[in-house]
Amino acid sequence: MSTLLLDAEALYADLRQGVQRLLAARPQGGIALVGIWSGGAWLAERLAADLPLDAHGVISSSLHRDDFGSKGMSVSSDHTRLPFEVEGRHIVLVDDVLYTGRTVRAVINELFDFGRPASVQLAVLVDRGGRELPIEPAFSAARVNLAPAQRLRLAKDESGRFSFDVKGA
Repeated sequence: MSTLLLDAEALYADLRQGVQRLLAARPQGGIALVGIWSGGAWLAERLAADLPLDAHGVISSSLHRDDFGSKGMSVSSDHTRLPFEVEGRHIVLVDDVLYTGRTVRAVINELFDFGRPASVQLAVLVDRGGRELPIEPAFSAARVNLAPAQRLRLAKDESGRFSFDVKGA
């Protein structure tokens, strides 16, 4: 049995550099970071402060999920907050862990409910493979292989430092 050791803070530094390159390739102004609830929202908030970038928000996948028939609707406070105009803007979606691609698909549907962006790119802290949809990140800080039963989740402590929890067989 092997142990997965990921330094979330070191990966965050790589993500920050990758996102900075993605932003530099776009025209100034008209760019926004949008974090996918919840780990991606934490990352986008910190990235917006570190880069610095004024336009950032949070987006939820709950209204467009294809599995709420089996899981039910989320009753948590993970609502979308996009305090900027989406229409014509270059969007960089930020998430903690990319797996099947279904959350990203739902988030893109939610994003288009607010307007038609000029472009949408995806940056993730960890890509764990296992895609069920043709969705690939423009940038990922790490790629790992996990068993389907395993879950990788970003955690944040009171001081704002990131770590990972790995659950399952």
